[in-house]
Amino acid sequence: MNKQIMKQTMLSLEACDLESAREKYLEYVQSARLDRSEPIENDEQARAEFASDLSEAFDDTIHSHSDKIEKLSAIDFGPKSTVEEGAMVKLGGRFFVISVSTGTFLCDGNEIMGISTQAPIYAELEGKRAGDAVSFNGRELVIEEVV
Repeated sequence: MNKQIMKQTMLSLEACDLESAREKYLEYVQSARLDRSEPIENDEQARAEFASDLSEAFDDTIHSHSDKIEKLSAIDFGPKSTVEEGAMVKLGGRFFVISVSTGTFLCDGNEIMGISTQAPIYAELEGKRAGDAVSFNGRELVIEEVV
């Protein structure tokens, strides 16, 4: 599997998620504005405050996607022989890339999921090689491949 294509796929997906979060943020910011030229009803005030709270939640999402894009851009996805940041790991028949947390996505016909170095399973995988066994959540797993 070409890890540079995988990196570009991840960056593209995060950029789309970032743009979507920005659009939602702007939508909620607009709905939080009150028309001050007319009397303001209590329910209008409540809706505006609720929309303001939601826009803050979207703001956090925007920062999260921005941070992921920045981190993905900086990671060395070159060949790896041990599990470390930038490695592709096959475990239990599934592919994981050690980078940032993501949902599953398709790349080169493979389903992949991103996991961060803060993920509990990474603590078990870190420094291991293909053929090594790890125990996670009471299950024994063998690392099938590290790329």
